[in-house]
Amino acid sequence: MQSNKKDSTEGKNGQFLDKTLRPRAWNDYVGQENIKKNLHILLTAAKERGHTPEHLLFYGPPGLGKTTLAHLISHELRSQMKATSGPVIEKIGDLASVLTNLSDRDILFIDEIHRLNKAVEELLYPAMESGSLDIIIGKGPSARTIQLELPPFTLIGATTRMALLSSPLRSRFSGGVYKLEYYSEKEIGDIVKRSAQLLEINIEENAVAEIARRSRFTPRIANHLLKRCRDYAQVNKEDRVDLKIVKDSLDLLGIDRLGLSRSDRQLLQTIIDKYRGGPVGLNTLATSLSEDEGTLEDFNEPYLIQIGFMERTPRGRKVTRQAFEHLDL
Repeated sequence: MQSNKKDSTEGKNGQFLDKTLRPRAWNDYVGQENIKKNLHILLTAAKERGHTPEHLLFYGPPGLGKTTLAHLISHELRSQMKATSGPVIEKIGDLASVLTNLSDRDILFIDEIHRLNKAVEELLYPAMESGSLDIIIGKGPSARTIQLELPPFTLIGATTRMALLSSPLRSRFSGGVYKLEYYSEKEIGDIVKRSAQLLEINIEENAVAEIARRSRFTPRIANHLLKRCRDYAQVNKEDRVDLKIVKDSLDLLGIDRLGLSRSDRQLLQTIIDKYRGGPVGLNTLATSLSEDEGTLEDFNEPYLIQIGFMERTPRGRKVTRQAFEHLDL
């Protein structure tokens, strides 16, 4: 009870809001029904056998709930979760330190696991397969290998770039590899309602629907837009978030009726104006926009392709007729 009160206080004070809004029970986690059913079977069977669940991998665009699933699994198993990320584990010693500090039945969550370097990744293989850690001491002819036994643990990996994950590492997630899908507008609406209740925001039904429509089918973005609408209403001395508040605040942010940001529209406009709608190569496009290629690939393109505004062709990126119509061109 004390923990819940603390989380509520943190939310009201404006701190750690993402943590406050994170579901703490399976019934509160909206969407991804197929994954939840598979995880229920996996976790229930493991608990009945008294074993730790096999290693799991979640992949998909940012903000769809990969980290939340890891937390829910930890709660379900009543296990401690230790979280880190691929870029943080720079050296073999870093991974060895993490693994040797695990306790029995712990959950080890590695976000952005595709960013592990090769040497670190190879050290992870025996840890995942046989629960052992092979450490080489010394160099040259005098070098020797020490094998440390690790306690039973479950590794949960998360990645937004599945293609960058090596096949040997991917094959070791014997518990399953699960792709998180974009959410429906109804599911996003349910998430917005729950978040509004937790944050004590008085919001109208049509305002919820408008936020859901502009959220790019992504819970993290929906919660972000809800908080910005709350701020706009507060500054304008409104005690209720209605449709006008939502439209005015999101228009001010540059988020249009389909959830496109200013950078999305600039990307489409550049392809249309400079390259006659495409096709155009990613490198050329990034140079024209003074933007990083990775940003275009990870942030802009997935949603634009999802809603049918852009195509990736062998010759480059191409804008579709729907994009022309949306931009009134």
